[in-house]
Amino acid sequence: MSTERQIPATTLDAELLEIAHRHIDRIETLETRRSDSLDFHDIAVWELKSALEAAYRAGQANVAKKLGART
Repeated sequence: MSTERQIPATTLDAELLEIAHRHIDRIETLETRRSDSLDFHDIAVWELKSALEAAYRAGQANVAKKLGART
């Protein structure tokens, strides 16, 4: 069992939505709306790559922040 604290879902959801807005401008929400035209999007691979890289960097920054707080 991990003793590491998890990011609260609301914080994580807000951060993911911010990344989506910044990198994939057609996405209004990350909530399921039960409509194919609203829930499925055509996006370019470079938009997806950019969003994934931003999420990865945000995770790295979060870990670095946690490690810095421990010293």
